[in-house]
Amino acid sequence: MKITPVNMDSRIKLGIRAGDTVDVVQRIKEKDKFRLQSFEGLVLAHKHGNEAGATFTVRRVASGVGVEKVFPLYSPMIDEIKIIKRAKVRRAKLYHIRTKAAKEISRQMRNIRTAKDVPEAEVPAENTKAEVTEKTEAAK
Repeated sequence: MKITPVNMDSRIKLGIRAGDTVDVVQRIKEKDKFRLQSFEGLVLAHKHGNEAGATFTVRRVASGVGVEKVFPLYSPMIDEIKIIKRAKVRRAKLYHIRTKAAKEISRQMRNIRTAKDVPEAEVPAENTKAEVTEKTEAAK
């Protein structure tokens, strides 16, 4: 009995776990055609082991916004999964990365605000409006 057209053994051998940086190439249907779209990010969680309903959550930052996607491990819409980097982590689920990223961004915003609050030194204008009108009248 075959549950999915995907080669399940190859997906099991990948051994995806939390802390991996993966590139998931997904097939997306638009009207009649299929196109491939890559989603590269950090695996936050791998759930349900290697059974038929196994999923893994991938997080990436796109245009300054954190984006998370939950992929079914044996989905036929996933063309390929590449493990780019393996990291040694001490947790099975890395949900704390969300708050860690938010704290990092708020700290950066704080630093930007303090830098812009510092008044710039007054730079004397070389040509004031009165001087410009005097020069144009003299040229006439």
